[in-house]
Amino acid sequence: MQLSPETLRFIKEHQQDDVRQLALQARKHPLVDMPAAIVQIAGRQTAAEKIPSWQSVEGILYPRHLSLEQCSSELTARYKATLATGKTMTDLTGGFGIDCAFLATSFDQATYVERQTELCEIASHNFPLLGLNRITVCNEDGVKHLQEMAPVDCIFIDPARRNEHGGKTVAIADCEPDVAALEELLLSKAKKVIVKLSPMLDLTLALKDMKHVAEAHIVSVNNECKELLLILTTEDAGAKLSVPVICINITNRETQRFIFTREEEQTAECRYTDTTGRYLYEPNASILKAGAFRILSQRYGLEKLHPNSHLYTSDTLVEEFPGRVFEIVRTCTFNKKEMKEALGGIKKANISVRNFPASVAELRKRIKLSEGGDNYLFATTLNNNKKLLILGQKTTCP
Repeated sequence: MQLSPETLRFIKEHQQDDVRQLALQARKHPLVDMPAAIVQIAGRQTAAEKIPSWQSVEGILYPRHLSLEQCSSELTARYKATLATGKTMTDLTGGFGIDCAFLATSFDQATYVERQTELCEIASHNFPLLGLNRITVCNEDGVKHLQEMAPVDCIFIDPARRNEHGGKTVAIADCEPDVAALEELLLSKAKKVIVKLSPMLDLTLALKDMKHVAEAHIVSVNNECKELLLILTTEDAGAKLSVPVICINITNRETQRFIFTREEEQTAECRYTDTTGRYLYEPNASILKAGAFRILSQRYGLEKLHPNSHLYTSDTLVEEFPGRVFEIVRTCTFNKKEMKEALGGIKKANISVRNFPASVAELRKRIKLSEGGDNYLFATTLNNNKKLLILGQKTTCP
């Protein structure tokens, strides 16, 4: 991809500007390839948040919006780079190249495979600028390359998760390519395979569809679930219920990590309660996605409010809890008089609903609280089926 000096100068001068306004100024800059300039300016603006270490590298080229929207963030790519090391690695679904770039730092040699010519040209341009001179770019279909390639230490594959009509898919068989159908071939070509899947995909179904899962990683960033990663190996994976599930939540302050097996979840002793203690605990998004509910009560000595509420309580603070922790200020029922007494004087609150017969919008309308502030209001159900509003303030902030 070649850009003229005038276009490059325009990009540099207007990299912070509103691209919608720039699009209206095309006639004023006849020597500038305005469509290309807008793609690059929009890309730089997205990269500032999504890939901060790339945004500062002069000369980096960015793809059209869809490719950049679907690619990994730097935080999740860095996490994946901790999952495998070796001499050789192949990324069969290269895309914009973020995952390949960070994974490649753990290997002596890497191969980037991508069937879109434009993305290959961008990768060939960007990798040397990033000091990644040991990545070979291959413009080819990933499955064809897989069938013909020599064995490597690790394969990374990120199947497309949109169907032919543009909708998102949640089943492995609906992804392109179908990694379940390719599983044996993948493992004949690599000792370890990292499969990146949609966070919407059901973990139980994924483990059922794939025969050789050694680990499952659910990765969230700032409590938003981003990726489901399956680690496949040629070694005997054992019983499906014994597969370690690693729940990761990456924040600005720390990386929360919680590991369990579904067998542990099934056999865990969980205590339920009809009352609240001094503290309230809300698991992070990865744990909720993984379905680690009973095990949290056993592991941290907490009482669960209700089998379906997924909130926990205790009288003493458990600082290492993998999620948000609140000190309970007061509680009340949904009775109008009680709510007035408990919430009187409060104008703002962050409202969450957990196992409660009303939506956040309905609740906000009834109690007349605007969004925001330092107060957190949970509408939930206790083990005796009593409906309760719990007002709390954060003690720790992920």
